[in-house]
Amino acid sequence: MILIVDFGSQTCHLIGRRIRECGVAVTIVPPEDAFKQINKIQPDGIIFSGGPAFVHDNNSPTVNPKIFSLGIPILAICYGHQLTAHLLGGKVKPGKTKEYGPAVIEINGASKLFAHIIDNHFTVWMSHGDTVTVPPPGFTSPAQTKTAPVALMQNEAKKIYSIQFHPEVKHTKYGALILRNFLKEICHLPIKRTILNPRTFIQSAKDVIGNRDEAIIAVSGGVDSTVAAAILSRAIGNRLIPIYIDNGLMRYGNTETITQLFHTLLRIPLKIIDAKKMFLDALRGVTDPEMKRKIIGRLYIECFEKEAKRHTKAKFLIQGTIYSDVIESKGTKHADKIKSHHNVGGLPDSMNLTLYEPLRSLYKDEVRQLGIKLHLPKHVVMQQPFPGPGQAIRIIGEVTQERLMRQHHADRIVMEEMHRSGWYHKVFQSFPVLTDTKSTAVKGDGRFYGEVVALRVYGSIDIMTASWSRLPYTLLQTISSRIVNEVPGISRVVYDITTKPPATMEWE
Repeated sequence: MILIVDFGSQTCHLIGRRIRECGVAVTIVPPEDAFKQINKIQPDGIIFSGGPAFVHDNNSPTVNPKIFSLGIPILAICYGHQLTAHLLGGKVKPGKTKEYGPAVIEINGASKLFAHIIDNHFTVWMSHGDTVTVPPPGFTSPAQTKTAPVALMQNEAKKIYSIQFHPEVKHTKYGALILRNFLKEICHLPIKRTILNPRTFIQSAKDVIGNRDEAIIAVSGGVDSTVAAAILSRAIGNRLIPIYIDNGLMRYGNTETITQLFHTLLRIPLKIIDAKKMFLDALRGVTDPEMKRKIIGRLYIECFEKEAKRHTKAKFLIQGTIYSDVIESKGTKHADKIKSHHNVGGLPDSMNLTLYEPLRSLYKDEVRQLGIKLHLPKHVVMQQPFPGPGQAIRIIGEVTQERLMRQHHADRIVMEEMHRSGWYHKVFQSFPVLTDTKSTAVKGDGRFYGEVVALRVYGSIDIMTASWSRLPYTLLQTISSRIVNEVPGISRVVYDITTKPPATMEWE
């Protein structure tokens, strides 16, 4: 058993996932409960997660320093690394250069964490402001990056290992091996591979819903809600009531696509609610992206609340919420809120439905794995994700009918060219953004003052980190030319080359 102390990192749950993938059980606790829980469950190892706080801030989360004297192996990550140095007598200072994204680590000494790694230099993923400049007494520092002089510190006698980078994310080259080394070489735990089993999710749904009640499921045609619907359809059959709210903000042609999907694949009657005018009216004059999300979330609930009254046997509302939705919506006590998600946050009491989220603990790649094992078509399972609030958050500024038409047109061009070029399945997501910024162009020998479109294309595994995609110049040129020439009111196209962190996936 590994106990993870959650200091609010966006990737804390991802650490747990990586450990469970090695066949080792995990318990995640807040720092204020850590010492009590350690004495209670006697874990084989302890991991401190990262977090958004700074160790010198008032009320920053901390742990009882006695933890370091228990003789239990400890791996501290990011904020946990800084806190370990701070509590044990090292020095932590605000970094002269903050690191968000890739960095190259240089190894100049031995460490059990780096067992079986033959490279002396490799890429790691950073996300920090503070930096450990001097390790505590009794610690050695056999690795550093250009701006982090103590990227790794260790006290092998006390079994304490502390790193500034994030091994849990896929963009750290040997991250999975480093975590396995902690489990195997330091905690002396056996390693075995675990596999997602669809039968487990189907049986869980049966146990939750029971043999009599009906369940309403919110569907969008995307990967998450489709996989959730497939699980529930196998669990309760025709007692599942799928509802699609056509808000006009989804991709062009989405209503026809989702209708075909449920008719031919899941063979469950689909209820479609035409709410395009209602959503557009509610968004009139709204420019703040967080307010857009809240308005859309509220309207979703109102639509489902109204429809639920027509289904008196329905006792549950099913949503395809996944873990990245939860953590971005401040899923843990010490986490920062990144953005609101329309499918996170509960239901009004008047709705009288119990919320059930069968995929809540999974990441996007795990949902895809589950969809494949449920024998869903590849074009459904491997489709690029689309945000719940739809095009509203890809239109910076006010959402008008005219700008929505432009966004739909630009989005269709991007999708067509990504498919035509063979790049669609090589990236995680690709989409245009109406930036609400104007620039001068020349069209037909005349001056034209139009809106700038930003193109966002990136690769990711679990949505928690991402790198911008190096598309061929010819493809970028084709997309740019088509958008500028075919979409009214557009003057130019720019390409976003920002990683996550620091950027989020979407622009808003």
